Amino acid sequence: MLRSYVQGGWHTATDEGRPLHDAVTGAEIARVSSTGVDFAGALEHGRGVGGPALRELTFHQRAALLKALGQHLREHRDELYAVSAQTGATLADAKFDVDGGIGALLAYASKGRRELPNDTFYVEGAVEPLGRGGTFVGQHLCTPLRGVAAQVNAFNFPVWGPLEKLAPAFLAGVPSLIKPASPTAFLTAKLVELIVDSGLLPEGSLQFVAGGIGDLFDHLTEQDSVSFTGSASTAAKLRTHPTIVQRSVRFTAEADSLNLSILGPDAAPGTAEFDLFVKGVVAEMTVKAGQKCTAIRRAFVPEQHVDAVVEAVSERLARTTIGHPGSEGVRMGALASLEQREEVRRSVKALADAGRIVFGDPERVEVVDADAERGAFISPILLVADPERAEPHEVEAFGPVATVMPYTSTTQVVELAARGQGSLAGSIVTADAAFAREVVLGSAPWHGRLLVLNATDAKESTGHGSPLPALVHGGPGRAGGGEEMGGIRGVLHHMQRTAVQADPDTLTSITGRWVPGSQRTPTDVHPFRKHLEELRPGDTIVAGPRRVTQEDVEHFAEFTGDTFYAHMDAEAAAANPLFGERVAHGYLIVSLAAGLFVDPDPGPVLANFGVDDLRFLTPVKFGDELTVTLTCKQLTPRDTAGYGEVRWDADVTRQDGESVARYDVLTLVAKKEAAK
Repeated sequence: MLRSYVQGGWHTATDEGRPLHDAVTGAEIARVSSTGVDFAGALEHGRGVGGPALRELTFHQRAALLKALGQHLREHRDELYAVSAQTGATLADAKFDVDGGIGALLAYASKGRRELPNDTFYVEGAVEPLGRGGTFVGQHLCTPLRGVAAQVNAFNFPVWGPLEKLAPAFLAGVPSLIKPASPTAFLTAKLVELIVDSGLLPEGSLQFVAGGIGDLFDHLTEQDSVSFTGSASTAAKLRTHPTIVQRSVRFTAEADSLNLSILGPDAAPGTAEFDLFVKGVVAEMTVKAGQKCTAIRRAFVPEQHVDAVVEAVSERLARTTIGHPGSEGVRMGALASLEQREEVRRSVKALADAGRIVFGDPERVEVVDADAERGAFISPILLVADPERAEPHEVEAFGPVATVMPYTSTTQVVELAARGQGSLAGSIVTADAAFAREVVLGSAPWHGRLLVLNATDAKESTGHGSPLPALVHGGPGRAGGGEEMGGIRGVLHHMQRTAVQADPDTLTSITGRWVPGSQRTPTDVHPFRKHLEELRPGDTIVAGPRRVTQEDVEHFAEFTGDTFYAHMDAEAAAANPLFGERVAHGYLIVSLAAGLFVDPDPGPVLANFGVDDLRFLTPVKFGDELTVTLTCKQLTPRDTAGYGEVRWDADVTRQDGESVARYDVLTLVAKKEAAK
């Protein structure tokens, strides 16, 4: 009996449970049941124990834990691979699932350190002025939801699925409850066992339920969220659960998806793109035995190339050895269960009514080192169908099945793409950029992700069906209407965005970031002489004035080679409607400002590593005098380094007080403790 991990301990159901079978041999390997799980208590444990523990940590600290977890699981990959074989997966399939999930953890760990502050909340976007006098401003803050991120996952990715959802929720500071699909729950159970035994994650930040969802949904609140992966019919049922509706629980779904791949008219037989298309179709049919939510179901081919594509794909499929995942040379294993095989057979029958099978037999298959009937084996099935029939755009055979359909124009193939009513992923295989542009812009409203594949990007491309942590994974319409991952977007999904309206001083106090219009704190000690711990938002130095001369401008032009006419040609500059006369270079202004505020001696400031949001606001003419006001804006300590990042607001003004340039200066500043 698979155990659940809830409320800080392992729970074993006392009933007989549901039997789970080895997809290859048909032998019973486990039983699964959630009988006895206190779902209300599990949610309360997550909210009351896991949530507070996570919210005490900063984004950077959570990122460090994700990295440590990814490294720990990487050391135990072989154990996961071994269990994965019982799901029908080959070693390559297992690596796709296991390594993909670990990669998602590590990618979010990296993004958390690089793109999020070392803080417990996130300030989003710029300060918005809400009044003319500058005393009323607004800004968006994102804070962690005080609930649990509940996952209801599909059977096809028992490792990647839970981890790709865990990573952004954990980084946001929200605990997760994982409920896998039963047929492959034994692999997710092994994953959770490894995580719990590592002791890396705070108690309550991860719980696991093996079996049904019981009355879980009855106990959800507006602070919880649900992420579902599975069939569209189940998604519709869960989405309309009374609690989801009444309490506006955040619900995202990744559901059925009739993903497409389009061969461009330029990609004739013999071209690199033709070969890439054929290889991609075969890979999406056979990797994980086609049990991928992103797999190619509809292959659109120029009418004149249909026969060539069918021949090339069939030839590759004929060389695909099917059988026991552990046997040498086997390229495709079994489906996840015998029930799944019957579902695929029913779907193939419906698709065949709209066309014809040109490769494979859904009732017969030759396998290596296994019993084709006891194991959930099925032959890859390639069909050719009339694109105007409804079935290819409505029936998804969730297995090694693809349908080739002809098209005669770009307009037609864009219209056919839309008949899928929303997909997770699509690919356009072409070297014709104009064709790619027309298809991408025409079909993007129905797709969550589009890959344009050609000889240029093929070597680095991860392929048609690989979700990437930095990009959204989801799709509109029948694909569920949700998004997972997507870089920091995935993190913010688990946070509440709140518009805060206040005076500048109060907003500075709330966010810990200096806001233009709030008080500055003049300091007798140059801010560059202060260590990270000694700096405070609002610390300010005013330096200048410095007169800008014609000699300065001409020297800068000669020294840098920037002889743009607005700086050097009086007649041409006079004709320019923006200037009317020669003006100073913008970068000269920035350089002169640095000369005014920089303290030259060695000290806590280690380096200037960039400038953000630089804008030149007003022309500087010969004789103008520049003053710079430099204010400490934001402090970001680094837990694992002897320094942190400091963002400074730089405002360069001329003698009449008007700003001529504004920007943020980014520096690395040593910690005082590191200098001892």
